[in-house]
Amino acid sequence: METIILFAPLIGALICGFGWRWIGEVAAQWTATGLLFLAGLLSWVIFLSFDPFAHENGSYTVQVLRWIESGSLATDWAIRMDRLTATMLIVITTVSALVHLYSFGYMAHDDNFNEETESYRPRFFAYLSFFTFAMLMLVTADNLVQMFFGWEGVGLASYLLIGFYFRKPSANAAAIKAFVVNRVGDFGFALGIFALFFMVDSINFSDIFAAAPELAEAEITFLWTSWPAIELICFLLFVGAMGKSAQFLLHTWLPDAMEGPTPVSALIHAATMVTAGVFLVCRMSPLMEYADWTQSFIVWIGLITAFFAATVGLVQNDIKRVIAYSTCSQLGYMFVAAGVGVYSVAMFHLLTHAFFKAMLFLGAGSVIHGMHHEQDMRNYGGLKDKLPYTFWAMMIGTLAITGVGIPLLYIGFPVGFAGFVSKDAIIESAYAGGTSASFVAFWALVVAALMTSFYSWRLMFLTFYGEPRGDHHTHEHAHESPMTMLAPLGVLALGAVFAGMIWYKPFFGDHAKVEKFFGIPSAHAEAKAEDHAALAMLGAAFAQESHGEGAAATSEDHGATAEESHGDDAAASHEDQSGPMPGQGAIYMAPDNHVLDGAHHAPVWVKISPFIAMLLGFLTAYQFYIRRPDLPGRLAESQPILYQFLLNKWYVDEIYDFLFVNPAKWLGAFLWKKGDGATIDGGLNGLAMGVVPFFTRLAGRAQSGYVFTYAFAMVLGILVLVTWMTLAGGN
Repeated sequence: METIILFAPLIGALICGFGWRWIGEVAAQWTATGLLFLAGLLSWVIFLSFDPFAHENGSYTVQVLRWIESGSLATDWAIRMDRLTATMLIVITTVSALVHLYSFGYMAHDDNFNEETESYRPRFFAYLSFFTFAMLMLVTADNLVQMFFGWEGVGLASYLLIGFYFRKPSANAAAIKAFVVNRVGDFGFALGIFALFFMVDSINFSDIFAAAPELAEAEITFLWTSWPAIELICFLLFVGAMGKSAQFLLHTWLPDAMEGPTPVSALIHAATMVTAGVFLVCRMSPLMEYADWTQSFIVWIGLITAFFAATVGLVQNDIKRVIAYSTCSQLGYMFVAAGVGVYSVAMFHLLTHAFFKAMLFLGAGSVIHGMHHEQDMRNYGGLKDKLPYTFWAMMIGTLAITGVGIPLLYIGFPVGFAGFVSKDAIIESAYAGGTSASFVAFWALVVAALMTSFYSWRLMFLTFYGEPRGDHHTHEHAHESPMTMLAPLGVLALGAVFAGMIWYKPFFGDHAKVEKFFGIPSAHAEAKAEDHAALAMLGAAFAQESHGEGAAATSEDHGATAEESHGDDAAASHEDQSGPMPGQGAIYMAPDNHVLDGAHHAPVWVKISPFIAMLLGFLTAYQFYIRRPDLPGRLAESQPILYQFLLNKWYVDEIYDFLFVNPAKWLGAFLWKKGDGATIDGGLNGLAMGVVPFFTRLAGRAQSGYVFTYAFAMVLGILVLVTWMTLAGGN
């Protein structure tokens, strides 16, 4: 089953890429789409039926083939299946299958290609399927080399899809930008892999995780300086995550990537590829838990990204760019959760975000399709009745991303849309982080939640409400999208509404439920006790005989309620360092990591602060774009410096142009003109056109045609030869 999930997209890509000429375009597209739906169905079967305690350390591997063997490096191509992998499988295959189906309608007619002479649709579907295969390679990896293969594979697919409209200079520039910026992060990732192999002599996850305690005590020399090995390795790995997940400083490629077709934005830049960095940090949690400085750095980068992207999203006018900056901001939320050590919550928001963000992107694509590829929201307005299904889909997505729910109402789970549940969990975890970085992160995320609400409702009000703006003819002919585009919106809407409530307990319940879900061994005894209540006394006696008081202390530390695991018992557990070892379970939480418990004990004002921020953002957007639509223009005129600062994205691109791009262009031009043109070409041309003809003319003078001239030359040559032999022989 696992190998079918992995290779189905690859087969679809090959059929669409090479076999469409024999079976036809439509058949190739349906084949690729059908294979993705098959992979999606099997992924859900695995996710819902997966029992981590049926396997050692909560995971199992399926070997595909022997791959690389060189010296002590032995790398198999194997599928690692645990709760992290199962979660990523449903995200990737579900969104990809729906995007394939959506693309039937969106790519049916494209003005960028001549349909009579060009077959662009099979190529597009082949790229989508190849991307899905590479992403599955990444998340199913059993070792870092295999993960890096998938990591670079999605980078290649991203380059191909962003630059799919290859005749547009802006699309080509965006593809190159994404490729180059990601190579910066990938260089750090590669260095981290090299460092791990140098220290552990293995790149297999099981060996690396088992060596985590020793790495925490070791040092490594890098750049002529001695560093704590665990900190340096985790930092380098996170640099790779920064590039792939578009975190601040390496974020500049993501908004420009909107040059690709809208299905690309939904698949790559909303739900799957950009979450690879979050997955990497959670996968490496056994190392991250020992790297306190790096974890703080992750929190700082996450909070800055969340705040920065939210501020820029306030003033963007391109509907896809607003959602792109929203994606960037939400990724910052995920990294804050991972940085404070609540990896399950980071994965929780990754899961819920995939549903509502993919739906927002596909909804935006439906609007663009209905408005004949107009993307400027200032030319929209009054589309609620023209695009009713799209309107309600985007309304659900907006309610989810802004965090609409009923605060403090708990009926076994919070009641609200998906974003309300998962985003609030991150904010509460940030409050409970207990560090200066997490304290700043809490307030930054609350403010970002306010801005998220504002720009999300701004998008809705500008697009669907008010009077039609822009081209009158375009508004008259605006139309709803075909069913192949609307059906995926309906499926994603279900996830945007219910995903948070359904999976609240296993991702953000008390310690026992989270550990049971992720296969952490300390939860196994707790689950047994719940399932066999009649044998509780016998189980307690067995535990006392087998594990002694240390096991009892661990059971108290990771009890069924947050109250039991918080306080003196948790301190006792930290002192004796009892509990699961790194690598036991899909994620690892150190014995002294009580952030998950602390989040449940956050004050009431902390729990309702995101809801209040959401209301303030909504009311402000309503005042600006419904009641007083003149206010935005007046505010922009009164604060031109701030407005231009945000409109130009904090001038990060301009700073990079000044520091890196323009010097690189100057150096390239200098080497081209002076090095290649003047020196290399000039030297060769000078030799061919100057030196060689000069000596040719000298040699030509010796060709006189007179016999005595040749005889004289022969005699002269004999004299030289005899003289040389005489002198050489004498020596």
